[in-house]
Amino acid sequence: MRADVLREVGGYLAALAFIVAGWWISALVIDSPALPTPLQTVPVLGQYLPALGPDFATSAYRVAVSVALGTALAVPLALVCSRSDRIDALFAPVLYLLYPIPKVVVLPILLVLLGLADAPKIALVSLTVFFQVLVAVRDAVRSLPEDALVSIRVLGAGRLDEYRHVVVPATLPAVFTSLRISAGTAIAVLFFAEAIAGSTGLGYFIMQSWGMVNYPRMFAGIIALAALGVVLYALFDVAERRLLRWKWQVG
Repeated sequence: MRADVLREVGGYLAALAFIVAGWWISALVIDSPALPTPLQTVPVLGQYLPALGPDFATSAYRVAVSVALGTALAVPLALVCSRSDRIDALFAPVLYLLYPIPKVVVLPILLVLLGLADAPKIALVSLTVFFQVLVAVRDAVRSLPEDALVSIRVLGAGRLDEYRHVVVPATLPAVFTSLRISAGTAIAVLFFAEAIAGSTGLGYFIMQSWGMVNYPRMFAGIIALAALGVVLYALFDVAERRLLRWKWQVG
C-alpha cells in the first residue's frame, strides 16, 4: 500500500516537473509579458494566497454542490431509462436533442431568473454535469449482458435485487468515469460563469487580473483553478478506490 502511494506521489511530482519545464521553456521562447515564467509567478502566488483563499473556497463550494446535484439527479433517471424500454423511448429523443447544446448558452437566462449570486452558476454547472453523467450511466447500464440478469432472476431475485446486486455495482465504474470527465468540464463552465457574471470566485479573480494587465497575478489564479481540478479529481479517485475495492483487487 505504501509503495503504491509513493509511486503515485512520484508520478504526480514527475508530471508537475514536466509541466513546469514546458511552461518555462514556452515562456522563454515566446518572451511576452502575457506568459510569465514560473519564477516570476511563484512569488506572486505566495503574495496573493490570502486573497485567493476566499475565492478558492467559493469556487470549490460551487463546483462541489453542482457535481453532487447533477449526479444525484442523473443517476436515478439513467437507471430508470436504461431498464425501461417504454420510458427510454419517450426520453431518448429529448436527450438527443438537448445533450449536444452547449449549456453555457442558457447562462443569460439563468442570470435573469436566478440573479447574480451562487444559484445561476450552480444551476449551469449542475446542468452540464447532469447530461454527461446521464449519458454515461445510461449507456453503461444498457450494455450490461442480459445473462447476468437472467442468472439472478433464476435464483428468485426481484427487480430491487437486480439493481442492488447487478445493475448498481456494474454501473458504479461508469459513474466515476463520468464524474472524472465532468470534473474538468464543470470547472471550465464555472470559470466561464464566474468570469462573465460575478464578483467572487477564481474565474472572477483571473479575469480581474487580466483586466489589470497583471499577468503573474492572473497565472496565480490559473494555478489555483488547476489545483481545484486536481483536488476534485483526486477525491473521485479515492472514493472509487474505497467503494470499488473489488475492481482494484481484480486489476
